[in-house]
Amino acid sequence: MKFIISGKNIEVTEGLRDAVQEKIGKLSRYFKESTEIIVTMSVEKERQKIEVTIPMKGNIIRAEQVSSDMYVSIDLVEEIIERQLRRYKNKIIDKKQSGGFTPEFIEDEIDEDEPVKIIRTKRFAMKPMDAEEACVQMELLGHDFFVFRNSETDEVNVVYKRKGNTYGVIEPEF
Repeated sequence: MKFIISGKNIEVTEGLRDAVQEKIGKLSRYFKESTEIIVTMSVEKERQKIEVTIPMKGNIIRAEQVSSDMYVSIDLVEEIIERQLRRYKNKIIDKKQSGGFTPEFIEDEIDEDEPVKIIRTKRFAMKPMDAEEACVQMELLGHDFFVFRNSETDEVNVVYKRKGNTYGVIEPEF
């Protein structure tokens, strides 16, 4: 894994860099070596925030965590990403969408009874995809809805979560 670590209003010390590479590096068994891990640390007043983004073929895995201590935030964000990965790997539609995951991770059994923690995303790239692929992307981001360009109709659609772990699609009519 290749780490891209930056800081906003904080100097990224060697200790912080080592802590990120050690904690997030534990996830290396899930990803190919070429996978980039983008880590942004920031400080606002008393809040120590870390954002981790892992762009992959067709998907983005993202988590952020805020606490009063950056090292605590690093520990918590690693747990969130690992929980997301275990929960959502069965949602991968087929091997070609497995992107940056290793075959061992895809074939490994998971425990789906773990609690879900929703993580907010500020922006995302809109690319053509089908509704099933949009559901996977929505789950990976931890959102209740996801806006996407339907590859079949070239229209902007929305998929959303319904009660009972079902999904809905909103297609515009003009």
